[in-house]
Amino acid sequence: MSDDPRPGKAPPKPFTVTEGHRQVRSFVLRQGRFTPAQQRAFDEQWPRFGLDYTPPGSRGTPRDFDAVFGRSAPRIVEIGFGNGEALRYSAARDAARDHIGIEVHAPGVGRLLNALADDDARNVRVYHHDAVEVLSNEVADGSLDEIRIYFPDPWHKKRHHKRRLVQPDFAALLVRKLAPGGRLHLATDWQEYAGHMFDVLDATPGIANRAGPRGAVPRPDWRPQTHFETRGQKLGHGVWDLLYDRV
Repeated sequence: MSDDPRPGKAPPKPFTVTEGHRQVRSFVLRQGRFTPAQQRAFDEQWPRFGLDYTPPGSRGTPRDFDAVFGRSAPRIVEIGFGNGEALRYSAARDAARDHIGIEVHAPGVGRLLNALADDDARNVRVYHHDAVEVLSNEVADGSLDEIRIYFPDPWHKKRHHKRRLVQPDFAALLVRKLAPGGRLHLATDWQEYAGHMFDVLDATPGIANRAGPRGAVPRPDWRPQTHFETRGQKLGHGVWDLLYDRV
């Protein structure tokens, strides 16, 4: 770890800027301090683990993930992986499937890149980009075994609800990317957002709630319990895991 006090230079904005068009996004970039170690992670580990988003006009077809991973295997996408704890945990314990992480906050991406290098991970690739654009243009329809969205920003103020990631159009996009029999797994510690998710997903054609309408399941063993989740449960806070199957 360097003792260099100077911050690193954060990567470019992780979304496409369209001149004259302002798009409502589910995130605000609060990058925090981008450290020299995270800078080195991008410099040294991105060629190994990173996937550069390609605008649709530049390639014309979805990305060939068989070529990326050097094999044909079931694939999991985790949207908004934060510091990458759950993604790293899953990849180490589920070597038969390939894992694709998508995150817009550069410090978290940098931390995960360093962790993947420590693990010598072979079944993980990472996007530093907007998940809506990645899913729309990089991922083929019907190609994913599972999509995971853990603890997305609840945007709890009513005037910000339009920023929530889980909306009808986005839910339809997720369903389109899942293979038949595929799985959608979400988790939140905000009860009102859980209710919003139920409202959206239970009404989305093509998926069925495994626990029945407005039903949650116990935390599956493939999702590790986070430090913040443990602390919240000690304070009496709830956590809701939502599990849907592609039908």
